[in-house]
Amino acid sequence: MLHRITPSEWVINDLRYPQNDPRHVVACVYELADTEVEVTWLRDLPLAIRYGTAFEVLEEVERMQGASRATRPIAIPSRPPQLAT
Repeated sequence: MLHRITPSEWVINDLRYPQNDPRHVVACVYELADTEVEVTWLRDLPLAIRYGTAFEVLEEVERMQGASRATRPIAIPSRPPQLAT
């Protein structure tokens, strides 16, 4: 969720976590004078620090979260394979 806190600052909250959980706040977004925004990531996300708008930042976070859940974990066999004799 994108939450505006001042006319030029937003925070991105992850609503899967309660407000008192440190994982609730994902990033702080600041509007720059040259019509871009700069992001301070509060989670370890491999994303850019400059975007065109705050909404683009939110879309990128949503895309990243969707991609991380796109595949199931790979099952690890409980025993190593046996050699053919």
